Amino acid sequence: MQKTNIIIRSLSLLLIATVIFSCISEKDNQTTESLNANNGNKRDYKTYCNPVDIDYSYMSHYRAENKVSYRSGADPALVNFKGKYYMFVTRSHGYWMSDDMSNWTFITPQNWYFKGSNAPAAAVKDGKIIVYGDPSGRGPIIETDNPELGDWKTKYAVLNPPGGIQDPDLFVDDDGKVYLYEESSNLYPIRVVELDADNYYVPKGEQQDLFNLHPDKYGWERFGQDHKSDIKPYLEGPWMVKHNDTYYLEYGAPGTQWNVYADGVRTSKSPFGPFEYAPYNPISYKPGGFLKGSGHGSTVKDNNGNYWHYATMAISVNYKFERRIGMYPAGFEDNGQMYVNTAYGDYPHFLPDTKVDKHKERFTGWMLLSYNKPVTTNSGLVTKEINVVDESDSGYMLGQIREFDISKINDEEIRSYWVSEVNDDSIYVQVDLEKKMSIKAIQINFQDFNSDIYGRPDDLRQQFVIEGSIDGKSWQTISDYSKNTRDMPHGYIELNKPMNARYVRYNHVYCSNKYLSISEFRIFGNGFEAVPQTPANFKVERQEDRRNTNLTWDKLDNATGYVIYWGISKDKLNLSALMYDSPNYELRALTTDQSYYYQVEAFNENGISAKSEILFTE
Repeated sequence: MQKTNIIIRSLSLLLIATVIFSCISEKDNQTTESLNANNGNKRDYKTYCNPVDIDYSYMSHYRAENKVSYRSGADPALVNFKGKYYMFVTRSHGYWMSDDMSNWTFITPQNWYFKGSNAPAAAVKDGKIIVYGDPSGRGPIIETDNPELGDWKTKYAVLNPPGGIQDPDLFVDDDGKVYLYEESSNLYPIRVVELDADNYYVPKGEQQDLFNLHPDKYGWERFGQDHKSDIKPYLEGPWMVKHNDTYYLEYGAPGTQWNVYADGVRTSKSPFGPFEYAPYNPISYKPGGFLKGSGHGSTVKDNNGNYWHYATMAISVNYKFERRIGMYPAGFEDNGQMYVNTAYGDYPHFLPDTKVDKHKERFTGWMLLSYNKPVTTNSGLVTKEINVVDESDSGYMLGQIREFDISKINDEEIRSYWVSEVNDDSIYVQVDLEKKMSIKAIQINFQDFNSDIYGRPDDLRQQFVIEGSIDGKSWQTISDYSKNTRDMPHGYIELNKPMNARYVRYNHVYCSNKYLSISEFRIFGNGFEAVPQTPANFKVERQEDRRNTNLTWDKLDNATGYVIYWGISKDKLNLSALMYDSPNYELRALTTDQSYYYQVEAFNENGISAKSEILFTE
């Protein structure tokens, strides 16, 4: 009997210990980011952060010519097919699928373009997805009713208009009629032709010219960084959206490699036009911040009835066509004006299935805590030569940043990057936030430095551990990705619960590249002190060249940066530009004969100031 009691007591103690250990483990999981996401399982996030964190393909179509290795993702064409989103991206050797716009799975289809699709077009027609993306510019429409499998079938009719098909868009109208819009050049206009859906999608008649660019009148259509080049701009990437009885034909300009790459829109009551220039153009415009540009995109309606705009963002380091993808809340105002909200567009935003008061305003309010903060590493300085395709002398690309010191890891410039001497688990990077902050999310942006990877190897991964500390001595794990098997070149980590810390440390374990290189280690959350005051002495002055306006205001000592807003009516200041440190901005994206309203605000780690008064120029 005594032996039985001892056994019972032992079992009871074991049960109590198990319960206590389970509670501790549960508490720890609430404090740090869940480890379940690290090995390919679905992430249960409420937020996202641009660029979209997918396993971007390594480009291979220039390999024989220059042997420069880099990832890229551009020209996204999104469709909602039976409640799932399919994203077709240039030269990716397949496409991505998601049911929440957070977790994306790459589909390697049974049948596809051997050279990868080029600026693919996609639409939903009669229970199937139809696609055109032949990189030759000549080929048939293909279709499938099972895109998860990817058993694409040809329609056996090669489309071969004069000059070929460049940057196509397939649009299916409410009556079932199908239209092909296309063009990518700095010479020719956007064109349209109806396709015969009952006869292998062959063209019905000749292509019709629609419109071209007019940079002499529309400032945002000018080429170059900040619209400062005299090279003739490029018109590309049409995408049609129908809202009520109006056709909105989006188009990209002035060049994919620039910070001012944007989408504009023209409207009509007919898919054939004539198309009227929207006075509030551009609609998707992001010239500032960590990752810049938001052109050649597509607009898709989510499962909650809200619109999202996916667009191309520029890196242009290894090659001018090194790019990424961003997603932004979009929609239509009560008067029919189309909008895409890119304000704080590379900070965390709420995902489509996260309920918010206004879809247009999905910014979490989580601020950047790590900008230009003291940062250290135990890696020595790397001074190697870079292997890139540099076209900066031709005026078609920005010059290279050739320093790779640790200060580049938190300067909010994706084109600069830190390179480690070695790629092993001895390396760390430590950021001092200088004060205790509430950390809510982290983003690690890996960069390709002298890479030698092509296509889609199945063993790509990044492994690391993130730690936080109040005093720099006692450390707590924030996120353990040491056994990660998922390829996450722009790893975004949303914490289950905010964590207070002053110091944040990245402990490297492994990455698939020969060199460990990080363009930005970004820490998001909120400080505990005051937000900036509203910028004082805000002034605007339209230049003699009416495409430009000078905006000036007083510098604030406690501001990290500023955001300006503008638009053609007081209650619709839908366009924005973010800048760090210095005040004042030359806005070069205006229409010569259009009046505008302007406003400015300041921000820091603690939040955003009240906006200034609204100013007006004729």
